[in-house]
Amino acid sequence: MYKKLIAFSMAVAMFVGCTTVPITGRRQLSLVSESEMQAMSYEAYDQFLKENKLSNNAQATAMVKRVGNRIKNAVEQYMAANNLSSELQGYKWEYNLIEDDQVNAFAMAGGKTVVYEGILPVAQNETGLAVVMGHEIAHAIAKHGSERMSQALAQQFGGQTLSALAGAQPGTASNLVMAVYGVGSQLGLLKYGRTQESEADRLGLIFMAMAGYDPQQAIPFWQRMEAKGGQAPPEFLSTHPSAGTRQADLKKHMPEALQYYKAR
Repeated sequence: MYKKLIAFSMAVAMFVGCTTVPITGRRQLSLVSESEMQAMSYEAYDQFLKENKLSNNAQATAMVKRVGNRIKNAVEQYMAANNLSSELQGYKWEYNLIEDDQVNAFAMAGGKTVVYEGILPVAQNETGLAVVMGHEIAHAIAKHGSERMSQALAQQFGGQTLSALAGAQPGTASNLVMAVYGVGSQLGLLKYGRTQESEADRLGLIFMAMAGYDPQQAIPFWQRMEAKGGQAPPEFLSTHPSAGTRQADLKKHMPEALQYYKAR
């Protein structure tokens, strides 16, 4: 009976709470407004910065902020060209480098972005970092965090709204916001589902290309990530694409990204 109720609540949620992913056109579950998600993300981001140490590496910090601003400008340019600037309403872009050896990075709703020092050796240079940040910011633009939050609300909390959960269980709501972005998890770049990862790969290529970074460098970056990740599970057991699938997808989308890169 419990499983039937869960299935029913999810079916209702899917019926009344679907939106379209900007740019790709994919339909996604949406039980959380962007303004709600941004408000919770800003609060969670501020708390995260209080609990984690900013990097003392001035050169690397400057690079993170420089890449972030270039990706931001590319996103705004792309969205404006496609009549989607309203999707960026309420954004408060911010980029910080954290003193931590985790191979990780994330971007939350509203453009709040974190890069961990541990991923810099894998990135190797500014273009590699642009792969990382373009990919993570693409997750935010595609509202993948909101989608994951909506899925969690439907599956675990009977489809109630985020504001209702925050009012009744503020600690649970806060933890859920952090969880949907994989904050603190090792290899955080691999935290999303396969469809979301593929979307972020495509959009990330476009954004980095428009920002003036060679999108072809995405393939060697992900090869380095694969080597860093060790033995990966079979794709059908995984929540992210296999290395082979990801590289094939990147190659498929590369001509599109290169058009943006060459058009600069």
